[in-house]
Amino acid sequence: MNHLTGEIPPGIGPWQLLETLDLSRNQLSGTIPPSMVSMTSLNYLNLSFNNLSGKIPTANQFQTFNDPSIFEGNNGLCGPQIPSKCHDDNDEPSNSPGSKDNEDGDDSQMLWFYLGMGPGFVVRFWGVCGALIVKKSWRRVYFQFIDDMKEKVMVFVSLNLAHLRRSMNKKETQA
Repeated sequence: MNHLTGEIPPGIGPWQLLETLDLSRNQLSGTIPPSMVSMTSLNYLNLSFNNLSGKIPTANQFQTFNDPSIFEGNNGLCGPQIPSKCHDDNDEPSNSPGSKDNEDGDDSQMLWFYLGMGPGFVVRFWGVCGALIVKKSWRRVYFQFIDDMKEKVMVFVSLNLAHLRRSMNKKETQA
């Protein structure tokens, strides 16, 4: 108990590296600031026995705070984490970072990713293949390189197989 009074500062959100916050048994009032969902390193929270009210945030770390005792003694609080549900409570999270609205933005980014990948593939493919079709000297060098690499791989595999066979034959003769 620190005898703190007033509201939790709305600017508390930028304290993203804060891991533990115990504001229990004080005289705090008002709502839980929505900016607190930005505190993604927060792994322990206790707001019990204050005079807090309003809806408990449900995004980010607040999804992991399922123990109702961390909010007990705040008769004005409501949310899925505690027995008293909000009147406008639905199964979807509120409009805060990590909510459904932001997921739609991710879908839009994925759409643009795939829309850019198709033309990018076509341009790169025809950039390489087109150059090989047009430039006879490049085509010869390219296929000579492929043949050389194929030969090196075949020699490597053949030598390792022969070595493996010899070692297997030695073990059989020793047994």
